[in-house]
Amino acid sequence: MSDDRSYLEHARSYLIQEADSIREMADRLGESFDRAVNILNATEGKVIVTGMGKAGAVGRKIAATLSSTGTPSVFLHPAEAVHGDIGVLGSQDAVLALSNSGETEEILRILPAFARVGAPLIALTGAVGSTLAQRSDVVLNTSAVEACPHNLAPTSTTTCMLALGDALALCVMEARGFTPEDYAVLHPAGSLGRRLLLRVADVMRTGEAVAVVSQDTKVLNAMFAITRANAGAACVVDDEGRLCGLITDGDIRRRILSDESALQRQVSEVMSPRPLTIGPDELAAEGLHLFDTRTTTVDGKPRRVGDMPVVDDEGRPIGMLMLKDLLQTGIV
Repeated sequence: MSDDRSYLEHARSYLIQEADSIREMADRLGESFDRAVNILNATEGKVIVTGMGKAGAVGRKIAATLSSTGTPSVFLHPAEAVHGDIGVLGSQDAVLALSNSGETEEILRILPAFARVGAPLIALTGAVGSTLAQRSDVVLNTSAVEACPHNLAPTSTTTCMLALGDALALCVMEARGFTPEDYAVLHPAGSLGRRLLLRVADVMRTGEAVAVVSQDTKVLNAMFAITRANAGAACVVDDEGRLCGLITDGDIRRRILSDESALQRQVSEVMSPRPLTIGPDELAAEGLHLFDTRTTTVDGKPRRVGDMPVVDDEGRPIGMLMLKDLLQTGIV
């Protein structure tokens, strides 16, 4: 290849060939696919995925996808299986075996073990007349012409296996009624998991990190309370401890500019009444939405909110939700 253009043209050709292989596989899918989905959906144990070489690498990914979408699955290396790892297989399990030729020696050696346990066997193979196919309960045809110019390196065949494995996992997911909330439980460290699981109570500041003052507190003392809490605002409460306002350090600064005696005034004269609040059991993502969409009015001008009191059922402040803390959780 003499220039970058020729590499680009070849790359496009390889991608198109692999894409065409997937389309051809999709066109020939039939009743056997439904049977495979039904078997996996009915499995009370786990799905054992096995394969050698490149098919094994694809198998690991399929096992991971199944597990992350609600179908417990593990990868079993066929060469290790005959040295004791076959013990992972139980009578309530199902097996998904990947082999393009259907004659992979290591796979064929463990087929009797599958049969003894009585686990249903689903084969992903490019050879529907192979030994593996003949001994399987369901055969899914992944045959394809390799994109490799020598028709040697596993390319189109492994791509077809991978795509079909994804299709199986997603269809079983639908059959099981797997929801985004279920997905979040299995992915607590991911952004989706954090959005669907993280609560305000998990993020809010509490204790000494929350400044709380009464309505008759002097603004100067409110400023000291905000500083001690290393916060940006203080909750203002009435005689019964219920939230009745919010005073921010910005409120104080702006009032001082127009009133030199502001520090000696009562908080009730400077605070913003009826501030935006949220409950501790709300999703942290809902708090972020409120920060993004709600504003407060200061001197007749709308301003973004950066501090939100967290209140209990009786309207008493129990914490403070801060926008900068939310952004650090990674829910966006």
